[in-house]
Amino acid sequence: MNAKIFFHLMGLSALWGSNFIFTGTAAKVFGPNVSAALRITMGAATLALIMKILKEPWPEKKHWKELFILGAVAVAIPHFLYNYSALKLPASYGSVMMITSVLFGVFASAWLKEDKLTAVKIGGSMIGFSGVALIVKLGPAQVSSNLLIGAFTCGGAAFCSGLATPLLKRATTRMQPLAITASMHLTASILLSPFAISSLPQAGFSWYALGCLFITGVITSGLAYWQYMRIMIHISPIAALSTNFMITGFGVFWAYLFVGEAVTYITFVGAILVSIATIMVSGYRPWVTIDSSKT
Repeated sequence: MNAKIFFHLMGLSALWGSNFIFTGTAAKVFGPNVSAALRITMGAATLALIMKILKEPWPEKKHWKELFILGAVAVAIPHFLYNYSALKLPASYGSVMMITSVLFGVFASAWLKEDKLTAVKIGGSMIGFSGVALIVKLGPAQVSSNLLIGAFTCGGAAFCSGLATPLLKRATTRMQPLAITASMHLTASILLSPFAISSLPQAGFSWYALGCLFITGVITSGLAYWQYMRIMIHISPIAALSTNFMITGFGVFWAYLFVGEAVTYITFVGAILVSIATIMVSGYRPWVTIDSSKT
């Protein structure tokens, strides 16, 4: 992979690293149900508009069952859980917890025969979970029921993302990345809408929170996810997930820079352990993995 593709992945990681800041702001105003549904609906509308402009067809009817499942596992459930955990968990913690999706993805890919388990990957998984435990238990935030609930729900979202990644890789062999991404967001929007409608009476409103949703919906859920799917065609599922180690660094940095979250040496030690684990379990080498001529 040349420098252009590597920095492409780094740019996506920087965008996704900011997600927890925007998500936390929106969820506190709209609530997790409404904010998740609005975000995904904005992403779906953006992608549908791009499909119309590019005159790309929607997937055939025979693929919609698969897309419905992907919309639930890869988009709807993770986004709802991330929105809920953002109410309980500091943004820097959330960005680090999210990287456990790589660890879950290793086992999901092995189960689906998209990758193989090795001693290095198993050891990396142990190091990764130790790093997350270090951050959650010994970081600057005081241990509480809210912190543990936030960590549990964020871990659940990471589990779904890890499970979905080998399924997304398989989908790219049958459908175009833009069509997959748009269809997943459309089905996820449909799934989330009933919960959002039921929560509307309790939802608040602010233009700033709506702006945060616009950024996460149009840019990080819509455009960035489409680019991610384009890259996934050329790399393994675990290599695709392994970019999350950069998301961790950016997430902690953005939380420190923009919202003033406390960062101690314990946070950095935990983040380093999780990053090392990600490299171990993925076997990812950015300079050789992607053939940039095909992206």
